[in-house]
Amino acid sequence: MTDFSINEMQEMQRKLQDKYKDKWEEISPETGQDKLLWMIGEIGEVIDIIKQNGGTEASSDSELRKNLVEELADVLMYYNDVLLCYGITADELKQSYVKKFEKNMERW
Repeated sequence: MTDFSINEMQEMQRKLQDKYKDKWEEISPETGQDKLLWMIGEIGEVIDIIKQNGGTEASSDSELRKNLVEELADVLMYYNDVLLCYGITADELKQSYVKKFEKNMERW
């Protein structure tokens, strides 16, 4: 399988948002906070799987792993919604990530 890019994820999120535009909140800076809160809820579901089963079991048991990966996909979907809400591009994110990485490499 090839790498899965942020651009691909954002395009998929745009398609979802377009399909459900009459049912879901619009993508805008005003709804970014709501998307972050939904993302935190999904992170909570990831934490519950690990907390209830332990990290080793959650990553090695096929059914638990499937659920773990699905919940992480939900986190990524909301993460991409947040990026779209604020108009953050993959290039902007990469530049900031690289700078933060370099800063952290020099930190200790």
